[in-house]
Amino acid sequence: MSARASFWLAWSLWALSVGLAALSLLLLVLNLSHPDVHVYDYWLENTLSAVLFSTVGAIVASRRAENPVGWLFCLLGLTFSIGHFSSQYAIHAQLAQPDLLPAGGALAWISSWILPPIIGLQVFSFLLFPTGRLPSSRWIWLACLTVAFVVAGVISSAFAFGANAGLGPVQNPLGIEGFLDVYDAVLLVSSLLYVAVAYSLFVRLRRAGGVERQQIKWFAYAVVATVGGTTIAYSIPDTINTPLWFEWAGYALLIATTPAIPISIGIAILRYRLYDIDRIINRTLVYGALTITLVALYFGGIVVLQRVFVVLTGQKSTLAVVASTLLIAALFTPLRRRIQDFIDRRFYRRKYDAAKTLEAFSLKLRDETDLEQVNADLLLVVRATMQPKHVSLWLKPAERELKR
Repeated sequence: MSARASFWLAWSLWALSVGLAALSLLLLVLNLSHPDVHVYDYWLENTLSAVLFSTVGAIVASRRAENPVGWLFCLLGLTFSIGHFSSQYAIHAQLAQPDLLPAGGALAWISSWILPPIIGLQVFSFLLFPTGRLPSSRWIWLACLTVAFVVAGVISSAFAFGANAGLGPVQNPLGIEGFLDVYDAVLLVSSLLYVAVAYSLFVRLRRAGGVERQQIKWFAYAVVATVGGTTIAYSIPDTINTPLWFEWAGYALLIATTPAIPISIGIAILRYRLYDIDRIINRTLVYGALTITLVALYFGGIVVLQRVFVVLTGQKSTLAVVASTLLIAALFTPLRRRIQDFIDRRFYRRKYDAAKTLEAFSLKLRDETDLEQVNADLLLVVRATMQPKHVSLWLKPAERELKR
């Protein structure tokens, strides 16, 4: 396929995805005008996913047409938009204004089986990332299993009896008793697929070096952020009773981390600011640990000081909050330095040792007057920090010696 054809095909798929997403939001607004009508549960996640995956896919496919990950992202964004549009259309046609729009049952049926293709496209995208090829021929079994899962998932979900996920009372028009149990069993395979594809990336990381290693780091960072957001938004509230503010904060974190995977893969494949990932990971570790420590000290300080005030005065005091705030302000800089030093020593030992070596050399250089000794020390520092195969030092002769 020529570069021009790739460009037009990629951005045509993008336009179709974004157009369907816009129509979905229009239907959402119409559905919201009916207060008693169920609102599609996943409208925001689907909208963001459709726009993000299709946009990143179009950019990658138009510039790296030989890499199938870009085309898979284009299809993934289109699938998200189809699922969202069919869900909003079904709600509007069957609940908001019945009999106004045709084929409401058909769109509800499409919405019922759209999840397995989404999972399959995601697994294939991650399996082929970043090179566009399987890690090795031994991983062909995972590709075959993914295809089998999509086929079985589509068939079982297309005839699963009951309400569609996120659509409230809207039922699958072709639902048959017993198929729901089959669909639930098939969905269990999806977790195995994600575990297997994660292991394939771990295998790639062990064998990779240079550019490919940095690409996988971007993806791994995004996965950790996404899993963290999903855990806080869904897993924790479903397991234990949490306050309403925690649920809203978890949902906001989920939305904030939704762009992580498509954007990180786009950066990795296009190699835009590829080596910034080490700095991003370092800052995340430092400020994440710093935030957790300061929050613990803040609330712990409030609790302890409130008890002290109750013992001394018999009542609580707002001075506990003021004192805790001042304590946090005073501890911010020294804590950040200590945590930064610990992170550098624990996770970036080679860079830490190199920085310490350069720091010691700079201090020694202030008092050193022997040029030969400076030359020897400089060569030792270069060997210790950069570890080259060969190192030599050339000094430019003085100008007066050249004139002679």
